[in-house]
Amino acid sequence: MHKNTICLWYDKDAEAAARFYAATFPDSAVTAVHHAPSDYPSGKKGDVLTVEFTVAGVPCLGLNGGPAFRHSEAFSFQIATDDQEETDRYWNAIVANGGEASACGWCRDRWGVSWQITPRTLSAALAAGGEEARRAFEAMMNMTKIDVAAIEAARRG
Repeated sequence: MHKNTICLWYDKDAEAAARFYAATFPDSAVTAVHHAPSDYPSGKKGDVLTVEFTVAGVPCLGLNGGPAFRHSEAFSFQIATDDQEETDRYWNAIVANGGEASACGWCRDRWGVSWQITPRTLSAALAAGGEEARRAFEAMMNMTKIDVAAIEAARRG
């Protein structure tokens, strides 16, 4: 067991979400599925209660806790990408699987978990500071999915 694990609350689809993440992102896997030993407020004995999984190497636990709590943008996974092809692949996988596009490289999967699909060139531009950061930031603010070529053009001025 890891010292620190992210616990994500799902209504009832923790296993489906974990399997989607494992199929979508490298260094991701479903490592264990645990069933409820008895009835509980939002489920029955034998239902999937928790799912252990990793997303891009980050240990997570999916908890099927029922409809009491919802995900929000206050928590998101940030996935660094190397080029437009990788950016498109992850973005499209999330949005096309019942997800929803947002702004500035953010999207939500069909379970409500937020994702930032962030090209490394954008992160590098923002870290550079000064005019390069300002131009890249202003370009990003007008985007839904990040356009790598547009960010690189903004970086150059």
